[in-house]
Amino acid sequence: MQNVKKIVLAYSGGLDTSAIIPWLKENYGCEVVAFAADVGQGDEELEGLHEKAIASGASECHIVDLKEEFVSEYIFPTITTGAVYEGEYLLGTSMARPVIAKAQVEIARKVGADALCHGCTGKGNDQVRFESTFAALAPDLTVIAPWREWDMVSREDLLAYLAERNIPTTASATKIYSRDANAWHISHEGGELEDPWQEPTKQVWTMTVDPEDAPDTPERVTLSFDEGKLTHVDGEALSPYQALVKLNTVAAAHGVGRIDIVENRLVGMKSRGCYETPGGTVLLKAYKALETMVLDKAALKYREQIGLEFSHVMYDGRWFTALNDALLAGAASFAKKVTGDIVVKLYKGQATVTQRQSPNSLYSEDFATFGADDVYDQKHAEGFIRLFSLSSRIEALKKQGEQ
Repeated sequence: MQNVKKIVLAYSGGLDTSAIIPWLKENYGCEVVAFAADVGQGDEELEGLHEKAIASGASECHIVDLKEEFVSEYIFPTITTGAVYEGEYLLGTSMARPVIAKAQVEIARKVGADALCHGCTGKGNDQVRFESTFAALAPDLTVIAPWREWDMVSREDLLAYLAERNIPTTASATKIYSRDANAWHISHEGGELEDPWQEPTKQVWTMTVDPEDAPDTPERVTLSFDEGKLTHVDGEALSPYQALVKLNTVAAAHGVGRIDIVENRLVGMKSRGCYETPGGTVLLKAYKALETMVLDKAALKYREQIGLEFSHVMYDGRWFTALNDALLAGAASFAKKVTGDIVVKLYKGQATVTQRQSPNSLYSEDFATFGADDVYDQKHAEGFIRLFSLSSRIEALKKQGEQ
């Protein structure tokens, strides 16, 4: 064990981190400061957290409100890149990790800690995301990962450990699902989801209405953007976090935002997860619909390439890197044109863009019409096509000459 005097632990109040506090004190003989981040996971998740941390042996517990920062500084910039991991995952867990880890480092500096600790397992992505942030922002601090050190391997082990020390916990030996929630989404893993042939039961989903039970009448929501930033929902000016909360409420009622995927974890294995991202699904659809109005073909293609690369940068925990900065800067340059209004229809699990307008629109009815027009001479297309396909023509003629 390394010689450390004060550790700041990323604390959730769950079984793992409740056991980590006394374990750190016993094995490192140090003071443990608990840190919890409010990233919009819900008041019920934070209720009694301070008292629980102290009861587990922490000397202090800092609960930091990161909701607005999370949405405005991490979620919205990611939206401008169009990033979607492996075609479906909207990166909800991934996006929260850098803002949490950054705040943990700030608390460590504030209290004079010489070490940082997290409760991530050795099989998951989060250990990489946390420790990559620590490396970028606090390379001088020791990093402790109990799941890679202790010999406990099950919930029963952790419960027995706490019982032996008379430390209270509300956890039980049975935990069907592993869930992670924030303002953007909630993820579900474990239980029957470990069998990819098993359809998720109704008890998996907690945030959205089952699309089959959603209202029979569609609802429309209008999103207004100014240079890539969502500023109004249905004409109401809202902060980034408030706008997301409203979209979550409206979209969840219609069963929007459910996905069920098998994804590639960074550490090499595949995992199956179910995700609910109601407001985010609407927001991303609206943003991309507005992009198609204001970006030309070449610009949109390049922005799509940024999104593909950025999805891996975000998923892999590389937020505090030069590559991240460059990709965000590129996306921000395109976002300057993304101003306008989008109407999205919500119905039975689907979010469909039905109306769009922008002062920067490149769409012209005069050019696009199937009726008569005075601005486009269709005869010009012949020369364009001949030159566009010239290389293919030359290659074919060469092959004919060799025959």
